[in-house]
Amino acid sequence: MPGGLVALLDDVSIIARTAAASIDDIGVAASKAGTKAAGVVIDDAAVTPSYVTGLSPARELPIIWSITKGSFRNKLLILLPGALLLSEFLPWAIIPILMLGGAYLCYEGAEKVIEKLGGAKHGKTVEDPITDPVAFEKQRIAGAIRTDLILSAEIMAIALNEIDLDDIFQRGIALAAVAIAITIVVYGAVALIVKMDDVGLHLAQRSSVAAQNIGKLLLAAMPKLLIALSFIGTIAMLWVGGGIILHGLKELGIEGPEHAVELAQHAVEGATGALSGILGWLTFASLSAIAGLVLGAILVFILHKVIKMGHEEVAH
Repeated sequence: MPGGLVALLDDVSIIARTAAASIDDIGVAASKAGTKAAGVVIDDAAVTPSYVTGLSPARELPIIWSITKGSFRNKLLILLPGALLLSEFLPWAIIPILMLGGAYLCYEGAEKVIEKLGGAKHGKTVEDPITDPVAFEKQRIAGAIRTDLILSAEIMAIALNEIDLDDIFQRGIALAAVAIAITIVVYGAVALIVKMDDVGLHLAQRSSVAAQNIGKLLLAAMPKLLIALSFIGTIAMLWVGGGIILHGLKELGIEGPEHAVELAQHAVEGATGALSGILGWLTFASLSAIAGLVLGAILVFILHKVIKMGHEEVAH
């Protein structure tokens, strides 16, 4: 009996150590995947506040909560099972799917740049009159969830490509961890952003001079923050999309474009000493964004000028 008990405890300890190692592997994989998806996360956080623009402040948080629930459904009920089946039975398809998503990000980013430079706007804008607030709110939520599905698909594909776990159960846990963490971070940040002006107004009306100053600062900062988020989101789209395309081409045997960008990165790193890490990364990101802008502009031309998709211009 003692020998059997000792053997049993030893087996339990081995199982516990194995489980701990598995959890650690999952944590490392999820962290790595989440980091790689950061660019799309930035874009997601930058895009979402626009969906509550023009609506009642009292409806902002309920709308964001509805979009958040839709995002959880997108990631956990639709994309997670699909990603696991893809990784198990069609792993070769991950790179082409990533490239399709990357091309979409390039297209979206380039379209925003062209609009900012005076090009035609496509689709509805927040300046359009709201005749039915309830229907408009439902349309906004549905549109946000559709956009989230596309961005979430890209996040999950990036995460799947970075998770190096053989066991499908572990891959599933790692992907779910990435999905849950990113959704909480994105929509938590969005909730803070869209309520910043309300917090600022509340503080500005307090009797304390310090509170009033902070409130005025928040109110003044809000428009600038939204503009900055829009700019960062556009750059993130182009940087991530361009980087995905360059890496995908390399994986498919066309190594020249990414090799050229890497040579430029290494040249900058070699010439900048202590700042080599930051400036090297900025070089790679900038050149990836330029590649994304070029590809995106081509896609915009083809879709809007050749195929005439979404060619109806909307007045500013």
